[in-house]
Amino acid sequence: MARRLQPTARQMRLGSELQKLREAAGLKGREAAAALGTDPARLSQIESGVVGMSESTVRRLAANYACMDQELTEALVAMATDRTHGWWEKYQGLLPVSFLDIAELEHHATYRFDLEFLHIPGLFQTEDYARGVFSYRVPELPDSDLTLRVNHRMERKVIITGPASIPYEAVIHEAALRIRVGNRTATRTQLTRILELSEANHITVRVIPFDLDDFGGAWSAMTYAAGPVTKLDTALRDTAHGTAFIDSETQLGAFRTLFHKVEAVSLEPTRSRDFIHRLAKEL
Repeated sequence: MARRLQPTARQMRLGSELQKLREAAGLKGREAAAALGTDPARLSQIESGVVGMSESTVRRLAANYACMDQELTEALVAMATDRTHGWWEKYQGLLPVSFLDIAELEHHATYRFDLEFLHIPGLFQTEDYARGVFSYRVPELPDSDLTLRVNHRMERKVIITGPASIPYEAVIHEAALRIRVGNRTATRTQLTRILELSEANHITVRVIPFDLDDFGGAWSAMTYAAGPVTKLDTALRDTAHGTAFIDSETQLGAFRTLFHKVEAVSLEPTRSRDFIHRLAKEL
């Protein structure tokens, strides 16, 4: 198996999940390597996602680690043997690797939810809106790079508009709906686009209005992508240095609880649609 110079987030996740299973079994690297019939350096490469694995290797590791979760084992086997060449690969070497990793994560997600306070969720953004967001980057991007980012964001919408669409829920604060990233016309077009997409049965939109009492969760923006099993879910948070991929079970549980806490106080979908429609008419 060829050595990967720069493993993807998905490959690193596979390795880290196998490491978690090893550590839960109380095995040191050299002990697990001996059971597999390899050396500790090779096992380290496996756990860091640097080298690929066959189905039999994953199953042997799971068995040696006494993993009783058959669904998790099958999901890890699928991760190891998947040979998908996705649309995002054409951006290899043109965009930061996190852009490709996010697209690959979404491609394999079983459902997705977003919680946004200052921006329209990326999957809802029009081309003009996305261009306005990326144009505010400091230092400014060359026009060619700006266009690549906008095109990539538009193509990511395939997970909610394509033939293999997944369930998607977005909870959006009124602030994000009112901030004019573009002019009045562009803002109205953006709100109309949200309304159009929300008509799909697999898409749910909820709004958090300004006049909601006792709301202290404006710090909790997140993107959450569900995997084939809960242990393989991933949360995404924007940081000063890029996008952070979070896979700790404890943190994932906290993110799910937080999202549902905010969801519970947001407007129902029908009222949310009426709310967005009124905002669009005001422009």
